[in-house]
Amino acid sequence: MTTALILIDLMPRIIALPLAPHSGEDVLARCRVLADSFRAQGRPVVQVRVDRPHVAEQPPGSGFAEGLVQEGDIVVVKRTIGAFYGTGLDARLRECGVDTLVMAGLVTTMGVESTARAAADHGYEVEFVADAMSAPAADEHEFAVTRIFPRFGEVRQTADYS
Repeated sequence: MTTALILIDLMPRIIALPLAPHSGEDVLARCRVLADSFRAQGRPVVQVRVDRPHVAEQPPGSGFAEGLVQEGDIVVVKRTIGAFYGTGLDARLRECGVDTLVMAGLVTTMGVESTARAAADHGYEVEFVADAMSAPAADEHEFAVTRIFPRFGEVRQTADYS
């Protein structure tokens, strides 16, 4: 059994949004801790960011947060809300023998949830790091982590992975 960390949309323009219950900077800091822990254990880290389709140039802040991506990470650029459609992510995970995905990043009810639902559809076990994600509103985040995510897998905290 191999577990991979999936970090969604940790891009300056998304980190800077007004988010709750955790700021984008707090989420980024926790995601860095998670990524360091996974790398130290020899587990895959997948970095996902979005490119807006049908635009000549991406908006400022569309790259990954500075220093986030490390050598050996799997990098995925998506053009939809979720990270599986049209990206080859499933094939790359299967090549690594991954069967469990730990989800974190921004935002809870968009990129994280969409990717998690697709992961479940692809047969992966899914875990969620509730304090390493956030949403445009705290009640939106809380509803997802208390009502939706437990239907797909376990909901945990950053400290559970260190």
